[in-house]
Amino acid sequence: MTLDFCGGLGGNGTDHAILDMLQRLQIPATLFLNARWIHANPSRARDLAANRLFELANHGTRHAPLSVTGKTAYGIPGTRSSAEVYEEIMSNDALVTALSGQRPRFFRPGTAFLDDVAAEISLALGLIPAGFSINADGGATYPPAVVASETAKARPGDIILAHGNHPGSGTAAGISAAIPALLEKGYSFTTLGSAFP
Repeated sequence: MTLDFCGGLGGNGTDHAILDMLQRLQIPATLFLNARWIHANPSRARDLAANRLFELANHGTRHAPLSVTGKTAYGIPGTRSSAEVYEEIMSNDALVTALSGQRPRFFRPGTAFLDDVAAEISLALGLIPAGFSINADGGATYPPAVVASETAKARPGDIILAHGNHPGSGTAAGISAAIPALLEKGYSFTTLGSAFP
């Protein structure tokens, strides 16, 4: 289970319902925090860093797609050079490291897009680019029934992507509906760090 906290205009909220559900059911998750969200929620970010159920990961500084040519993803302009790729990764790397006391191992760029050169840069900087296999909430736009249906498709080894920064979206209700059925099937959840030691 992975949750993105993207930040920025309309994205600085905290979906307490999904975090409370994960806590109640003791579902570990990797939380990808963006610098904009951290700056808007410093106290909440510290609380998440202190929670042993969660692993913090890097979700970039400006939430830009990672490219060396400015490639756009979902209408968001990407970084335009190796220097911008470095800045997008490393400025937030310092923030997440300061929060948790340890450097994150995983990086997911804004929109989860990165080109081959940006992926090589991320690896050279010591961060593993993290994608996903199930887009559970469509960027926090799906209604609860669709989120539940998408989440229920999870099989062992899948990486579920959802969002933790849009309270009032269908994310919390949908995932809360799907998780118990997955647990009844005998599935368990883990952080990326535990899955890829």
